[in-house]
Amino acid sequence: MLQIRNLTLTHRKDLRVLASGFSFVLNPGDKAALIGEEGNGKSTILKWIYDPALIEGYCDWDGERSGETGPIGYLAQDLEEGEKAGSIYEFCAASPDFLDQTPRELAAIARQLRFPAEEFYSDRPVATLSGGERIKLQLGRLLFGRPAVLLLDEPSSDVDLETLQWLEAFLNSYQGILLYISHDETLIERTANVILHIEHPREGKPPRCSAHRLAYREYVRQREESIVCQTQQARKERDEYEKKMEKYRRIQQSVEHDQAAVSRQDPGKGRLLKKKMHAVQSMGRRFEREAEHMTRMPELEQAVFLRFPPEAALPAGKIVLELQLPELRAGERLLARNIRLRVMGGEKIGILGPNGAGKTTLLRLIAAELLPRRDIRAAYMSQDYAETLPLEQTPVAYLSPGGGAAAETRARTYLGSIRYAREEMTHPIRELSGGQKAKLLLTRMMLEGVNVLVLDEPTRNFSPMSGPEVRKALTDFRGSIVSVSHDRKYLAEVCDKLYCFTENGLQEIEREQLE
Repeated sequence: MLQIRNLTLTHRKDLRVLASGFSFVLNPGDKAALIGEEGNGKSTILKWIYDPALIEGYCDWDGERSGETGPIGYLAQDLEEGEKAGSIYEFCAASPDFLDQTPRELAAIARQLRFPAEEFYSDRPVATLSGGERIKLQLGRLLFGRPAVLLLDEPSSDVDLETLQWLEAFLNSYQGILLYISHDETLIERTANVILHIEHPREGKPPRCSAHRLAYREYVRQREESIVCQTQQARKERDEYEKKMEKYRRIQQSVEHDQAAVSRQDPGKGRLLKKKMHAVQSMGRRFEREAEHMTRMPELEQAVFLRFPPEAALPAGKIVLELQLPELRAGERLLARNIRLRVMGGEKIGILGPNGAGKTTLLRLIAAELLPRRDIRAAYMSQDYAETLPLEQTPVAYLSPGGGAAAETRARTYLGSIRYAREEMTHPIRELSGGQKAKLLLTRMMLEGVNVLVLDEPTRNFSPMSGPEVRKALTDFRGSIVSVSHDRKYLAEVCDKLYCFTENGLQEIEREQLE
């Protein structure tokens, strides 16, 4: 059992409360997905559960962790630079349990991971592994210690479709306690049986932290029904209250009028009216007490709002891209032959394929061809946001490049619409979460009125709550999109055409093949 009691986390720099009084209990077999908007403190919670020392540099905390009956394994969002530079063997040997494994035990873990057992002893640099291989290696090092609890921070990030399908099976088969963060809605839908939700409804209001023993789709359905029901009840009670208050105001005005008109020669009537006014005032106080107990309108954490302007459109007959590559290479390595891709105005292209196949190399080449064009307005989102974002600049400055009070006010308005807290607007961009950086890039593209988007994994850092809104914005976008993604919902909902990257070029596939 893993029990968390009254966890409160406060960011030291801006005194922002990330979690308040968060309590939950997880038992073996529970697969809990921790969800919430970008920057809400999900990764900080996972770090605190594993080792509070990991957050001491930037966060104050109060609360208690208890109940675990075995070791805890923690998978961070990314490897440290020193770990990437070392070999696979050195990475494994950093676990004190690695050398205690028998050949049979190592073989069993390798089978579970679908990872070659001999690779655990390899001199191959960790940096050369694909995203899927890296996740499997990290999980392998955790499994050496036979953890009773697994804490996984974004295990589905930067992995291909085949690895995602394997990861689903791995998570579903894990017998211990599992608590993970993921932005892949399909993965959450297919694996989670507990939902832990962190919401920051409004600035100045404490965060709301809740635990639900439900599958994700059922949680979303019940939450939406509850919101609708609470809203209807609140409106009904307010309508009834307003009717009572209108009647009360008419009576009060009538008595006040009679009091003003009563003659001093008729003290008896004056006393009666005074008693009547006391009764009316008593009625008013009773109504005020009733109002305090009325059903409140739901205080919700609003989803991001992103909408590209209608003028960011292209004629359907315009050829945006006519690509013919006899060969695609990365240095001396041949990635693929005979790559052909035509993109027309308004088309949305999704490219998927194995990690390390060369999709990002292809996308960079496409971006290099499209960005200088004068007949279109193209923008590129790299997987590595540092390639295009000025990390030392603030979000406000980034969205108001011309400067001036009016531009800054507009920038703050747009940042509020994509769920930036006031404090985050003036932090250096390098301090933001991946999701906050992605939202910033898309907002800049929206403001610049681009009509061609070249996107490398555009939705990988968006929360399950923001994801649907981002997909809707890209679906409604009237320009063209060329993208690489393994997000099954993005590929199915946004893209008109899907291509699989192979050694023999781009092969068009149907949506059904995503399953």
